[in-house]
Amino acid sequence: MGLYQRCRRLRFPGLHACGLHTAAVPTPPHWLVERLGYFEELWTAQVKRLASMTQEEQRTIKISLPGGQKVDAVAWKTTPYQLAQQISSNLADTAVAAQVNGEPYDLERPLETDSDLRFLTFDSAQGKKVFWHSSTHVLGAAAEQLLGAVLCQGPSTECGFYHDFFLGKERTVKGSELPVLERFCQELTAAAQPFRRLEASRAQLRQLFKDNPFKLRLIEEKVTGPTATVYGCGMLVDLCRGPHLRHTGQIGGLKLLSNSSSVWKFPDAPETLQRVSGISFPTAEELRAWEEWREEAELRDHRRIGKEQELFFFHELSPGSCFFLPRGTRVYNALVAFIKAEYTRRGFSEVKTPTLFSAKLWELSGHWEHYREDMFALQPPGLDRPSSSQSDHSASPHTDTLALKPMNCPAHCLMFAHRPRSWRELPLRLADFGALHRAEASGSLGGLTRLRCFQQDDAHIFCAPDQLEAEIRGCLDFLHSVYTILGFSFHMALSTRPSGFLGEPCLWDQAEQVLQQALEEFGAPWDISPGDGAFYGPKIDVHVRDALGRPHQCGTIQLDFQLPLRFDLQYKGQLGALERPVLIHRAVLGSVERMLGVLAESCGGKWPLWLSPFQVVVIPVGTEQEEYAREAQQSLRAAGLVGDLDADSGLTLSRRIRRAQLAHYNFQFGFKASGQRELGPQPLTHPLQQVGYAAPPSPPLSRALPQGHPRTSQHSLHSEGQSEVQPSPSQDAIPLQEELPAPQLPVEKKGGPPFPQEAIPLQEELPASQLPVEKKGECFPVPPLPPPPDILLTSA
Repeated sequence: MGLYQRCRRLRFPGLHACGLHTAAVPTPPHWLVERLGYFEELWTAQVKRLASMTQEEQRTIKISLPGGQKVDAVAWKTTPYQLAQQISSNLADTAVAAQVNGEPYDLERPLETDSDLRFLTFDSAQGKKVFWHSSTHVLGAAAEQLLGAVLCQGPSTECGFYHDFFLGKERTVKGSELPVLERFCQELTAAAQPFRRLEASRAQLRQLFKDNPFKLRLIEEKVTGPTATVYGCGMLVDLCRGPHLRHTGQIGGLKLLSNSSSVWKFPDAPETLQRVSGISFPTAEELRAWEEWREEAELRDHRRIGKEQELFFFHELSPGSCFFLPRGTRVYNALVAFIKAEYTRRGFSEVKTPTLFSAKLWELSGHWEHYREDMFALQPPGLDRPSSSQSDHSASPHTDTLALKPMNCPAHCLMFAHRPRSWRELPLRLADFGALHRAEASGSLGGLTRLRCFQQDDAHIFCAPDQLEAEIRGCLDFLHSVYTILGFSFHMALSTRPSGFLGEPCLWDQAEQVLQQALEEFGAPWDISPGDGAFYGPKIDVHVRDALGRPHQCGTIQLDFQLPLRFDLQYKGQLGALERPVLIHRAVLGSVERMLGVLAESCGGKWPLWLSPFQVVVIPVGTEQEEYAREAQQSLRAAGLVGDLDADSGLTLSRRIRRAQLAHYNFQFGFKASGQRELGPQPLTHPLQQVGYAAPPSPPLSRALPQGHPRTSQHSLHSEGQSEVQPSPSQDAIPLQEELPAPQLPVEKKGGPPFPQEAIPLQEELPASQLPVEKKGECFPVPPLPPPPDILLTSA
């Protein structure tokens, strides 16, 4: 335990702000002191070497600045930071890194050759990556000095950073230690310690990290060249590719969020590591704004909404899979039914394919080579042979490896190839909602956003080459139509070929050109994501933003010339010759489960009527109306609506109304019929109808309510011994919640704010002071509704 022993206690300035009068700060262990000393020795030698090279060469280089200006610089001496100062002091202060010839670059690293220079700020995705990567080094330094940690790795993430480190087999990070560790990080940022980049040989790297088995393993596996880079920052020295900030003082606000465990997978002996996650910003004001946003996000967390509304749950006995309860299944099925209706309207045919396939299929498609680690494979003890030669099912004569399908495209290729095809059948659009299984790492699972078992609105279009452009345009129109109805802004990115692509470069160039032309004609903003394409073809990734401005990758359009070639797909052309089709992979919702989670958080659990698991609740004022209320509930259900009844006589009317409000029912229907002997059975003259949501409609409520019963409406209200009166609306009326129209959010534009200025409007609830109070002898009229929109109202 010598590595983790604390030799003495010191007062660390500022740490008592965490509520601790004395913080345990260990004396630096000998290995840390030796490592730092060796780094300083190597650093001094590197500085002398660069100075000598500058003096000997005296070489002038040309640098292209943003805006097209070109300036002279001195090789091995002039840095991007110096050039940023010449442009603007504000740019020099806000830049987090440079970009030299398209590659990230340290601001304090001397330029070597003629270069195209750009600057990265925190506002850009690459700038955030650099910023948060530097922040994880600060966390690593704090863990080393305060906890005596042996560091493993610490990357940036999509929203922050984390660091994994080893504290021993029995030691863990406690939640109560996070404030102390956070304060230590803040002390390190206040010290404005510079990041220093050092190039070292493999032998020097082994010497630097001789006491860290994790770094030694990374050196053996990741360092393939003669040298690699390390960064020093204060007492920290870490193996890293970079780039980094100029100094830690550029981190104005830092917060540690959580602690957990992770596993370092040594082939022979896996180790349990501690993981601490955090986030940081250039200013404390931005951190406070993010904390306010996070509080709102936690209130809208789909896992919280799913639990409170009893939509779904997860269980440790089926990790990465979701259990949908009745109300959640209703939302799920409504979303799928909406897409299926669009499929029918747009000429798609739904099919069903098996879930389990032989590994031979995946070898043929190329997935076994490129996607095997993300698939669930199994080796059965044996396969049953057919009982007769007439069986339609064939079995291998030997035991075969099977795998659960992670996608539907190979199965659809088999479906296309199972009989001869003609040009008259094209385009052939096949849609499939079969269950998909992917072996996601346990650490990446999170609610509905990433599962091991899920469904996609997956479809594949087999078309002739001359039909390709029209089909791509149709896919983009499909995306735009659905996202407009759901109220999402979206942004598209063209992902080009990755390093391990299949096929000929000329085919890839052709496919990328087709997608690029379609995007330009579509007219919405789009970016290029180099190297992010699938291994079989380029694609258009569609990112939607929810009500809190968070991006979610949902839809996709992928162009594929490889699978038709691998499966030898052919059709007879108009001239009688066999021709090869082109394959388009496309999804609009993407994972249905993920989209359901995004919708839950966007609407905050206040679902639009056509998706809502809480559409209508009938609340009788007294027990004498309970029989009629039950008939009304049954009529609502018969019409395809989710109709509930709250006849709890143990609660007052006000409490039942409040309970319906908190459950976010779209409509609350209440009535009180007095003087029934005089009235007799009469029809309900005030229809309740669906209002203003441009989406697949639910049945109108007027068709669902029973007829020929005592009525209560804004037209005629009766009580015993009184004549007919015309009441005016009052605060004593039962509130009828109306759903708001779907916001017509614009397509996201470049340069917009990180979070939308206007969130999706939600249904308003009455404050408790305005809740109706039940008074003897009073009736509660239903307030009038606006006329229904001009849309087709049909039964579900």
